[in-house]
Amino acid sequence: MLRKQGKDIKSGKPAKESGIEKTINISTEKFSIRVKLNETKTAKKLIEALPVSSTVNRWGDEIYFTIPVQATVENGVEEVDVGTVAFWPPGSALCIFFGKTPASRSEKPRAASPVTVIGSIVGNIESESIIGKLREAKSGEDIKVLCF
Repeated sequence: MLRKQGKDIKSGKPAKESGIEKTINISTEKFSIRVKLNETKTAKKLIEALPVSSTVNRWGDEIYFTIPVQATVENGVEEVDVGTVAFWPPGSALCIFFGKTPASRSEKPRAASPVTVIGSIVGNIESESIIGKLREAKSGEDIKVLCF
């Protein structure tokens, strides 16, 4: 199936209705990662908002950036696994967790406040090449989210 801006070109339906696997690509000049989304309402809202362009912010080993999505917390958590991608409602932000944050109480990433987990990075996130590339991203750089 062909896709454009989160839609099946043939049917014109949003990806969530056309049976397309919900995988997105997040990229900067320094990295490109695939993220498999879950079935949360927030993940579906993100697909409907694609494509998205924003600006990187860093908070320890977390990249976050604003997206044009408004949603409340679904099954909110603060401590997440490395490779988790989540939505942070207070900042209308998408967050990529790849290590400790200033709020961490252990080796696991910890959000500033409850987030909605919407997916995870595809592949071996523990690979130093993926983590290394994510760590190279600097605040102020452009970031894009597209359907994969």
